[in-house]
Amino acid sequence: MSNYKKDSISLTGVVGLGTGVMISAGIFALLGQVAELAGSWFPLIFIVGGIVTAFSAYSYVKLSNEFPSAGGIGMFLVKAYGKGTLTASAALLMAFSMVINQSLVARTFGTYTLQLFDGEQSSYLVPLLGVGLLTIAFLVNISGNSFIQSFTSIASILKIAGLSIFAIAGLWVAGFSFKPATNDGGSLADPSNINYIAAVALTILAFKGFTTITNSGSEIVKPKKNVGRAIMISISISLLIYLLLAWAVSSNLSLSGIINAKDYALAEAAKPAFGSYGLWFTVAIAILATISGIIASVFAVSRMLAMLTDMKLIPHKHFGMPGSIQKHTLVYTIVIAMALTIFFDLSRIASMGAILYLVMDMIVHWGVLKHLREKIGANSFIVVMALVFDAIVLGAFVWVKATSDILVVGVSILLIIIIFAGEHFFLKRTA
Repeated sequence: MSNYKKDSISLTGVVGLGTGVMISAGIFALLGQVAELAGSWFPLIFIVGGIVTAFSAYSYVKLSNEFPSAGGIGMFLVKAYGKGTLTASAALLMAFSMVINQSLVARTFGTYTLQLFDGEQSSYLVPLLGVGLLTIAFLVNISGNSFIQSFTSIASILKIAGLSIFAIAGLWVAGFSFKPATNDGGSLADPSNINYIAAVALTILAFKGFTTITNSGSEIVKPKKNVGRAIMISISISLLIYLLLAWAVSSNLSLSGIINAKDYALAEAAKPAFGSYGLWFTVAIAILATISGIIASVFAVSRMLAMLTDMKLIPHKHFGMPGSIQKHTLVYTIVIAMALTIFFDLSRIASMGAILYLVMDMIVHWGVLKHLREKIGANSFIVVMALVFDAIVLGAFVWVKATSDILVVGVSILLIIIIFAGEHFFLKRTA
């Protein structure tokens, strides 16, 4: 694995990678969708999502401390289940959920950028801008670790500062009232309990960027110490930013207004609070956040796929391309993300990502509980609670989506079946 440079990523750099992925997709693309499911008090759902994520992160911290690796989750699954169909399939579920996240961020970039020009959100310009961002991410990722961690770290600091300013200013305009803005006449039914639980699935998707940290394990300075620290720092920073922004938006924009502008709710909330200057400021932060987020995500998933290829767990074709396997997986990652960006809208992309991620997450926790608990010194109660939380949230989310958009549930299930069946055939043929 000569392509992976030991001690090439600092603690600050890896925290930048984690927060870069989380904050980009989390608050800009998902805030409105969470509000649509959970109603006026949707900011509280981010707290619940943060708690569930903390339980989930426990397994990854323990695994990273014991097995720091550039393969991240792929390596964890190998340690738990061996080099078989379950390992390869679960790793691909994670990879696909990360690629789906990239398309989510790419479309968010297009959606927010068009707010500066009053562009129609159904316009071809949204996917076109998204594809352009993915192209930039590809060019940056072939430049090497040093530039990537420097760029994402600086971008993360700038966007966290900018979003904090926006949130505090928004709350100040609202008189620091945490009471939701008065609804503007829209008739909205109160969410059911299952809708509240389903909304947690989207907030988990907003936090799942912490897993990208595990994919750089062997490249991080003092990985057994810093991987766990980086994960908890990234989750804590993201939760604080999410909560402040959610309350700021809730205080300045009615629930019906948030839902109507769910793909660009943050930009819409800036208008009544700050006028055109606020809009420009918010969109500028969104552009910076999505750029840094997608670069960090592509960086992580391409390395994970390269590790799986090296372990002979997934098929690989060069297609005449020069360079290392990691460069090839980088191309595959970008191409798939571009296709999703062109053909799916934000809501469906987010739903698919949440379903695939939660299924993979449960497989990881079960592996820890069944096979690695004693070796890594994991607390059984915490791991079991992580499994239970995932199962409840996934069940509720699939139920809600099955009643409102059966297509996205069907596509997700079909993709899972194809991945497991394809991996079974591939590994059986190459055994």
